[in-house]
Amino acid sequence: KQSDVPKNKETHTGSLIEQLTTEKYECMVCCEVVRIVAPVWSCQNCYHVFHLNCIKKWARSPASQAEDGNSGWRCPACQNASMQVPKTYTCFCGKVHNPEWNRNEIPHSCGELCGKKRQGLDCPHLCNILCHPGPCPSCPAFVTKTCECGQTSHSVRCGQSTKIHCSNVCGNTLNCGKHSCTEVCHAGKCSPCQLTVQQVCYCGNNFKEVLCGTKEEFSDGFGNFSCQNICGRKLNCGRHNCTQVCHPQPCQLCPRLPQVVYRCPCGQTPLSKLLELGCVERKICTDPIPSCGKTCGKPLPCGGYEFIHTCESLCHEGECRPCSRTSNIYCRCGFKKKVSLIFFLIAAITFMCDKRCNKKRSCGRHKCNEVCCVDTEHKCSLVCGRKLNCGLHRCEEPCHRGSCQTCWQTSFDELTCYCGESVIYPPVPCGTQPPECKKTCTRPHDCDHPVYHSCHSEEKCPPCTYLTQKWCMGKHEVIVICFLLLFQLRSNIPCHLTDISCGLRCNQMLKCGMHKCKRICHKGECLIDEECRQPCTIPRLYCNHPCMAPIAAISIATKLTDLQLGDSVEISRLITKKEMKQARLQCDEECLALQRNRRLAEALEIDDNSDPFNIRTPGPKYSELLKEDARKDLKFVSDVEKEMRMLVEAVNKGKHTKKSHCYPPMNRDHRRIIHELAQVYGIESVSYDNEPKRNVVITAVKGKSFCPSNTLTSVLDKEMQSRPLAPPPIPHYKQTDKTTGDSGLSKPLKEEPIIDYFDVQD
Repeated sequence: KQSDVPKNKETHTGSLIEQLTTEKYECMVCCEVVRIVAPVWSCQNCYHVFHLNCIKKWARSPASQAEDGNSGWRCPACQNASMQVPKTYTCFCGKVHNPEWNRNEIPHSCGELCGKKRQGLDCPHLCNILCHPGPCPSCPAFVTKTCECGQTSHSVRCGQSTKIHCSNVCGNTLNCGKHSCTEVCHAGKCSPCQLTVQQVCYCGNNFKEVLCGTKEEFSDGFGNFSCQNICGRKLNCGRHNCTQVCHPQPCQLCPRLPQVVYRCPCGQTPLSKLLELGCVERKICTDPIPSCGKTCGKPLPCGGYEFIHTCESLCHEGECRPCSRTSNIYCRCGFKKKVSLIFFLIAAITFMCDKRCNKKRSCGRHKCNEVCCVDTEHKCSLVCGRKLNCGLHRCEEPCHRGSCQTCWQTSFDELTCYCGESVIYPPVPCGTQPPECKKTCTRPHDCDHPVYHSCHSEEKCPPCTYLTQKWCMGKHEVIVICFLLLFQLRSNIPCHLTDISCGLRCNQMLKCGMHKCKRICHKGECLIDEECRQPCTIPRLYCNHPCMAPIAAISIATKLTDLQLGDSVEISRLITKKEMKQARLQCDEECLALQRNRRLAEALEIDDNSDPFNIRTPGPKYSELLKEDARKDLKFVSDVEKEMRMLVEAVNKGKHTKKSHCYPPMNRDHRRIIHELAQVYGIESVSYDNEPKRNVVITAVKGKSFCPSNTLTSVLDKEMQSRPLAPPPIPHYKQTDKTTGDSGLSKPLKEEPIIDYFDVQD
């Protein structure tokens, strides 16, 4: 109700009087109605009325303290800071303590004239109505006031804040004292004079314009300002110029006049003594000053903390030569020093070293880390930023030692539990947990079982512990009644448990269709990425004994047909990693001999490809099957050998250690030819992709790949030239074997399937 602020003072005061009289006004702290006989306190800034006890509690609470901590406590309504906490119950005008209620008077008033001075106005009259709440009304008296320029006067109501302006020109004298204000009647002081005047410097060489009436505008007779240049005016001798900076006073006497100079240039010997020794007396300022012949000894502008350097030249006129000595200069923190080669060095000059300060700052958390630090307190300028006790806000004070202060944020909303039965009334300090509630939780639950836990502030409810009946993961709970198997649910299982193991064997049929799972009751499939490893129980054909071979080995045997047809077979699922390691061949005597020869060749620096004693085979060995395939397609073999030779020569002559070539997709016979030829040339070969786009990629390695002396095509040519004419074909008969007794015609041999072992290298 009191949030609707009246438009003027009269309605504000009338509204407060009406609400207090009818007991409809509420205290902002406790939200209770302000009774007629209850002690109250009224804010002198916003005129809100509070219970005296409520405002005392509020003033002592941490939430009421001002932001800077030194300005007292804040009003709950207008946030105006007050230093003193109210202690006594007084009327609105403050004259009477503990006023008694009178039916014919305003509640909480003394019934006498208010007599308070009206705030914010220059009205000399006091409030002339009875003691009242709210602001005092405007003064009803009339007074005579003059306009802003003082030329006219008007009769206005006392305390009127409106300024009176006439239409006349102001005409008041400006700050320069020469010109008058040309503005129409205005409030406040007249603006400074905006006219500009020209000024000349003391030496007369420079000019500038300034506003009329400023301090720079006034002159002392020699000029108005200094241009900071050399004066340059002729001295009284008429031969030399002034060397001082532009100055207001007359120039000084010529420093070389005979009546001014009494000593030699270094100042150690009087000229009178030099005249006695035969020096020529000076007549005018241009005559040279006699030299005494001693060391100059004037202090130079260089030097260090230890000593001052002096001029080492003989007595001379003019400035001294630059110092030829060096000085030690210390850094700002005194950690480093360096030898200075600067001629004109000021003794107080310092430099900054690159050492970073490792001392802890005042907070004890961060390092100073300043370069060439000279600070003694090492105050931390970072913001603390740690979380306060509420867990929502962070400390905004400068980084400090110890614990942070409690969070000063306060909520004026009611804090309730989830169901709303328990309430904490404002003000509520930040971080306050919701109140405890003894009522049963009313949140929605996943199950329909009765709820036994109390109302809570956590979003997730505790798990339901109601005892239910559930199946185990394998549904193994079986009971036997009268030779009948009955499946039964497990009892006394808490509702929140989902995956239950009964502890019995799984006994689910595996994919092999022969065995059952021997694992304890489990979740999911029995075998996911593995094959059955249990022994085969099928009886053998001849002896009726069980096979006892692992199912994985049988699976490998069934896939040999695909392997013979040139397809790749994935066996990682059929054997374990341990079996794969055990399947690696052991080194024999031939391996040891090869290692011994390799070490001997490395010691003697013999290349593996070299054959100085011609002890190796005279040429490569080509298999009969490869020769037979080459005779069928000689052009294809010739092109393949040509490509391999070019690849080997390119890798041996080039910078790269490896070079590869990819053949287009081709059939299985052509791929086998490439694999066998690559083995002769020492080239790596691998088949990629699936049919019908399966292709071969060959890779030549420097130092390993080589070109054989005889190519396959040349070997075939030699064989064709040396081969005799073929006799007519003779039928073959199988001779009698003395050991076996077999006789008769030989049966045609069964052609073994040709397996391209290189073509399965994926």
